[in-house]
Amino acid sequence: MIIKEYSDYDGLGLASLVRRKEVSAADLLDSAVDAITRINPQLNAVVHDHTDLARQALASGVIDGPFCGVPFLLKNTGFEVAGMHLSNGSRLFRSVVSPTDGTLAARYRRGGLQLIGKSNTPEFALSFVTEPAAFGATHNPWSLTHSPGGSSGGSAAAVAAGLVPLANASDGAGSTRVPAAHCGLFGFKPSRMVNPLGPTVVEAIAGMSTPHALTRTVRDSAALLDVTAGGDCGDPYACPLPATSCLSAVSREPGRLRIGLITASPLGGMIEPAILAVVEQAAKRCASLGHDVESVPDAGYDAAALKDAWRVITGVNVASAIARWQARFPQSDALAQLEPVNQQWVREGQQHSGMAYLAAVNQLHATARALGTFFTDYDILLSPVTAQTAPVLGRMASNNPSLNAFYDDFWSHAPFTCAFNAAGCPAMSVPLGMSAANLPVGVHFGAAFGQDSLLFSLAGQLEQDAPWCSRQPPVHVRHYASSPGDLL
Repeated sequence: MIIKEYSDYDGLGLASLVRRKEVSAADLLDSAVDAITRINPQLNAVVHDHTDLARQALASGVIDGPFCGVPFLLKNTGFEVAGMHLSNGSRLFRSVVSPTDGTLAARYRRGGLQLIGKSNTPEFALSFVTEPAAFGATHNPWSLTHSPGGSSGGSAAAVAAGLVPLANASDGAGSTRVPAAHCGLFGFKPSRMVNPLGPTVVEAIAGMSTPHALTRTVRDSAALLDVTAGGDCGDPYACPLPATSCLSAVSREPGRLRIGLITASPLGGMIEPAILAVVEQAAKRCASLGHDVESVPDAGYDAAALKDAWRVITGVNVASAIARWQARFPQSDALAQLEPVNQQWVREGQQHSGMAYLAAVNQLHATARALGTFFTDYDILLSPVTAQTAPVLGRMASNNPSLNAFYDDFWSHAPFTCAFNAAGCPAMSVPLGMSAANLPVGVHFGAAFGQDSLLFSLAGQLEQDAPWCSRQPPVHVRHYASSPGDLL
């Protein structure tokens, strides 16, 4: 049986059906397979289909975790799942298959999730659009001529279109929150090292890359973080966990919050009027909920210096990865297999000195000090997620012959998000509006380090006051039934 109501439920809702034996985990897997078969040719959201591995795992039984039997996609970069491809959106790594589960994958399984494949991502996750040369562009289900954002664009498109109720993502400068904003989803970036990256690595891009998920509901995101949070064996540091569960925080009143509102780009660029209108409406909504909202000029950090530091740190990290590959396969020309912008970025990264890298890391720490000071006066920083709505496909692709032009466009598109990666603070994109062109607009909320539960409480309050789950894009599984027995 393929359940007609598959896309009507969030992850916890589907798990409840399985737990009550109203449907089986096999039914949910069949529903996901049918949804992917019907819709993925239009979206190109799933690039490695591993439902065969999911069926093998299902034969051993379903783990009765919070998400028992729920289908789940992982982003095609950085996340090891035994037997699955890990091509990182690149021709260079196209044949790589993971030998074992990483820590997060193992925790996902213990939470009951069925791991069914990998979602599309730009090469090495280095773009705010998802258009890798190796696998082709992912299309936004709200408008197939637009990008879903990046770098977790495949996961965002899959969740927005109803292929799965939630999917793994990661965020090194905004790569969860930007696609959430462009696809009408809830995107949460936890505090640094709430979720581990082990066992192969401890941190990525100097601790800025933070894994979690894209979801339709706040409660799915919170419940998933309860499943995955906590340090890994041998981690040199980790964020202290909240005293109570994140899921319980969703239904808990956040109290009267002091909210600082920023509507000007920290880099001085233009913000689309449609985005400003949604953000200003969100500020009024927060005030109507009893919070104190005050306009502030900035959060006190040097955005231009952070932009320069991120480029150095990312370039050195990718150059290091390519060097390891080249040492393993000396006969191959690794650099030649990369996209043009990333070739330039690697070459630049190879030239940076240790002094330059340390200066860039210290700039991250300076950003953390500035945000820490901001949060002594305010509980929440409210701003746009991006300066622009979802870009037309091709406009920000990494086939740009100029790294400088690509990088400037990258930061102009989303100048607000990276400070929270640099500081390690939690932040979220909440889908509170739509543009006149019917493109989703996300609103950004950030809090002090370790205040993840506070954000979930605010998100739960906003979701109850302005529910968004009934909004569905034109490309969605509910619109693709061809007979009464088919999946809807």
